[in-house]
Amino acid sequence: MSGEKELPQVKISVRNLVEFILRSGDIDNRAGTAVRAEAMQEGSRMHRKIQRRMGASYQAEVPLSIEIKTERYVLIVEGRADGIITEEEVTVDEIKCVYRSLEFLEEPVPVHQAQAKCYAYVYAKKNQLDAVCVQMTYCNLDTEEIKRFKERFSFTQLKEWFSDLAQRYQKWADFQFQWKRTMMESVGRLEFPYAYRKGQKELARDVYRTILRKKNLFIQAPTGTGKTLSTLFPAVKAAGEGLADKIFYLTAKTVTRSVAKETVSLFFQKGYRAKAIEITAKEKICFCDETDCNPVSCPYAKGHYDRVNDAVYDLLQKADFLDRDALKEQAKAFMVCPFELCLDTAVWCDDIICDYNYVFDPKVYLKRFFADGQKGDYIFLIDEAHNLVERGREMYSAQIYKEDLLAVRKWIGQRDPALTKALTKSNRLFLELKRECDAYRIYKEDFSSLIFTLLRLAERMDYFLQRATEFPEKKEIVEFYFSLRTFLAVHEALDERYVAYTEHGEDGRFRLRLFCVDPSRRIQYCLDKGRAAILFSATLLPVQYYKEMLSVKADNYAVYAQTSFSEDQHLLCIGRDVSARYSRRNTEEFQKIASYILEIVSAKKGNYMAFFPSYQLLGQVYDAFLPMAPKGLRTLAQKSGMKEEEREAFLHAFEAKEETSLAAFCVLGGIFGEGIDLKEERLIGVMIVGTGLPQICNEREILKEYFDRKTGAGFDYAYRYPAMNKVLQAAGRVIRTANDRGIIALLDGRFLEGSYKRLFPREWKEYKVLSSGDSGKVISGFWEQF
Repeated sequence: MSGEKELPQVKISVRNLVEFILRSGDIDNRAGTAVRAEAMQEGSRMHRKIQRRMGASYQAEVPLSIEIKTERYVLIVEGRADGIITEEEVTVDEIKCVYRSLEFLEEPVPVHQAQAKCYAYVYAKKNQLDAVCVQMTYCNLDTEEIKRFKERFSFTQLKEWFSDLAQRYQKWADFQFQWKRTMMESVGRLEFPYAYRKGQKELARDVYRTILRKKNLFIQAPTGTGKTLSTLFPAVKAAGEGLADKIFYLTAKTVTRSVAKETVSLFFQKGYRAKAIEITAKEKICFCDETDCNPVSCPYAKGHYDRVNDAVYDLLQKADFLDRDALKEQAKAFMVCPFELCLDTAVWCDDIICDYNYVFDPKVYLKRFFADGQKGDYIFLIDEAHNLVERGREMYSAQIYKEDLLAVRKWIGQRDPALTKALTKSNRLFLELKRECDAYRIYKEDFSSLIFTLLRLAERMDYFLQRATEFPEKKEIVEFYFSLRTFLAVHEALDERYVAYTEHGEDGRFRLRLFCVDPSRRIQYCLDKGRAAILFSATLLPVQYYKEMLSVKADNYAVYAQTSFSEDQHLLCIGRDVSARYSRRNTEEFQKIASYILEIVSAKKGNYMAFFPSYQLLGQVYDAFLPMAPKGLRTLAQKSGMKEEEREAFLHAFEAKEETSLAAFCVLGGIFGEGIDLKEERLIGVMIVGTGLPQICNEREILKEYFDRKTGAGFDYAYRYPAMNKVLQAAGRVIRTANDRGIIALLDGRFLEGSYKRLFPREWKEYKVLSSGDSGKVISGFWEQF
């Protein structure tokens, strides 16, 4: 043994290195440049097809890496060459699958060739070669046409070029090394910020063990478990011990991010040193009235890539928590796009708080982390994970509307006769589907001829958009082009977890939809890009359902976290003689429900919420309630499509210290049924009218039929489980702290049926059954205890 101390490592992929250091120029989303992007599915299938054709001298997928030693660390640049051709002269082959017409490609894209030159240098150095050829192989995914560019480089040329590239990256590697050391040292001193609540230490241990073992953990975390703190703290500890590179805290709604941000800020106060960032949607952070990202429409897009690296480096030197305001201020100072600045800065951050989309949605995921099959030692903390089922179904589904084909054909007119002909042919096939469809029709036949026609359409649209100048409808045509590409990409992923169907929509439009009924495989693919995933929610019941819908692994862990709240903090009661069934919806029933609400809010002065399965029923009961409401009782009713300021005003009514009670009428599963935090006296009672079953529609019936075949429990999967989730979420608004007391009233006799009671959480072991006229007495009896 030499006794030489092993230096720590700093790693970067070849692709990330060249794209980061060598990019320049403008952001430009206009078709003609935007469609030059590589294929959405990275062309892996076509890669393999090309590689298989190349003969015995072609070595495919060759891993290559080089170590650059500094005094404090070793920089490792690594990647995988698509091909090495070992004939008389060695050639490094880099394959890029694109959608653009290759006749417009006159030379290789510089960053593509730079990747190949990196591999060429590493291979030449390792094998002591005097020269290497670099070949760029471009393949059009629609036509499978191939175009190649080949250039010979001496080893000296490659060495000088690569040395310059590495030198330009060194300050970034220095920062990465030093900051990681700073972060890890601070985590070593970090303690849990409060005294552990009941069950909280055990939950934190479960999370840590899951990360250590590289597993997935599903947590049913009732109110009172401190789930954000109990998941973030062990994740931070694991990262500080070198078990993970980054923590992604993923949420479904903006409102739930605030708790994560507050928790990270709390750690900062306790000595934690890290770079944390909140990714804000492009529309919310953009400086322009319309997010049109090109140098003509936006001054921040012009020359963006010439300035953005300096903006990122400067920002990292002066701030640790990077929120929307910090990013916008920096973007203005350096005249760069604030959204792209945000994404670039995230690469250097330890904690990333963002929407599910940035990890799971193939259209918008963070390509800096997840493109080309990249993986990392990432921890995914997935808050309110129950939302990921429906979000996943939507993210992995796609549709084409017949009416859009006609609209695009009209806009194109005589600009491109060949494209008009392709649109006409596609429309004709859709017309045949429309004639075969009544309300909706599950499409089990092979539709390869339709897909072939749509592929030719996409190819022709690409050709048109490469040549097209600006005209009024261009934006709409580009949007259709990308929706067509999405449809074709989803078709590539079709398996037994999809249902293809045609449908006449209520709006009169006709569509062919590829519906991802079971998103588990696609979600698992994304989870596999990290080290471990913690999926948690206050309403992850039944947990087996969520395990099946969000993962395909059989060895996932699941725990039911203990709440520190006691059962006597709330009174659960069920109104046995009312119902929200459609067959019972009449004036008499509306008045009976209104009477229940009145008796409950009259038992104790305070703020109450009543939740309804639809705006229609809300309005009907609200109209019945107003004439019987006592003078001075304040009332509010949620409206459809409320703006942000209206939502804030609605919630502000719960903050005011009034002498009279407040009865707020809300929609189950809406903006006030999840994520809001009205502690202590701000909310003392929740009434839930009806079981929350989704309305019968084609898509729900497709889900029901699919899961009937698969599990025999189609109604549960399509209707009952999603409904009970909304009920539990709404009920969870009322007890938020150890000092809270409150009423949870389920106003529908169906809750007494075993099929619903089986879905009650453990905290709902005891309940009172109410009848019209006696609810006030039962509720008053509960409040008299205190």
